[in-house]
Amino acid sequence: MSRNKRLAYRWRTTPDGLPTTRIVGEIKRPDERRHGFARAFAGEFGPEIQRLRSTFIAKYPNGAALNWSVNSVLVGKEDGPVSPKRVEVKDVARATQHIKDLALFYRADAVGVCELPSFAVYSHSADTGEPIELDHKYAIAVLVDQDFRTMRGSTGMDMISGAQSFVSYSHSGFIAIQMAQYIRNLGYSARAHFPRTYRVAIPPILLFAGLGEMCRTGNVLHPELGTRFKAAVVTTDFPLLPDKPIDFGLQSFCDKCKKCAEYCPSHSITNGGKSVYNGYETWVTDFASCTQFRIGNKAGSSCGRCIKVCPWNRANTWYHRLAIRACEKSGIAQRVLIAIDEMLKSNLKAELEDRWWRVEDFASVPEGGFVVDEKSLIRAP
Repeated sequence: MSRNKRLAYRWRTTPDGLPTTRIVGEIKRPDERRHGFARAFAGEFGPEIQRLRSTFIAKYPNGAALNWSVNSVLVGKEDGPVSPKRVEVKDVARATQHIKDLALFYRADAVGVCELPSFAVYSHSADTGEPIELDHKYAIAVLVDQDFRTMRGSTGMDMISGAQSFVSYSHSGFIAIQMAQYIRNLGYSARAHFPRTYRVAIPPILLFAGLGEMCRTGNVLHPELGTRFKAAVVTTDFPLLPDKPIDFGLQSFCDKCKKCAEYCPSHSITNGGKSVYNGYETWVTDFASCTQFRIGNKAGSSCGRCIKVCPWNRANTWYHRLAIRACEKSGIAQRVLIAIDEMLKSNLKAELEDRWWRVEDFASVPEGGFVVDEKSLIRAP
């Protein structure tokens, strides 16, 4: 479900109720300590990457401000006491629509609901190393766009890239905090999950909540937003009616396109076929090299080059909506769209008029770079 009424198209749901990423074996719960950035903190990628891990977002003022908001405003508010007075839900379908409308009212760009897959819950916390137990039945996922105009003015791997991630991290986290508090006010347990408070892996929840398909980059791609978003989740025991996974033709599209792999600066995205990873078939990205490039990027703050060059990263125009809906139904339409995108190459360049974010365009940068406030740093687990 999307906030923009023009995005209210009903995408085809999968007939078996499972995501288009084929499950072929047992899926084990992921360990948050094996996440790329947690491994960087632990020094697995060397002392230089370990040192830069705390500052690679905060080295530019915009990213520093947004990371400060996560550290100083949001963290610590993900959970709270539940009201002793519980409302009795008499119509689960209407209650679910109410919760979705609440997310859109709080300014989410899209929202979906699923039963919480057991394998989506992390086995151990990166912060404490302790085992994680989470007995909530449902998950509500909210997406926030990283802003198309800003992406249009970026190379995808310059100084605004980290801030684009964190504007969506901070806003989706704030929405999740408010939603969790609202649900607790109704007498039901609810917890928000966003950076530094995750207890769940996000991708499986997005897939089962009907918010996208797995793409070649190893991330979930939303049919209208592409991968140009970040997500937060609320887990709860509030009764909800789950959405269903969707199929808009992305598996065959990504098999043909390979543009993200071609333009990945760290060559982390495969241009080959799918492999079996943790019990499911997917394109396996080298997240170790991806993480090291994002942290060590000397010309920018993090990296979102794959988001930038993706044909799904387009303005929400009538002809783009028509094209992606045609791709849902036709392999020929997919080839035509890929060919047109390659011919135009408009996603490869940064539009100068949209580079609003550059401090260098109106002020001199201090010698040695900007001074970073300690609360703007990414904290180690």
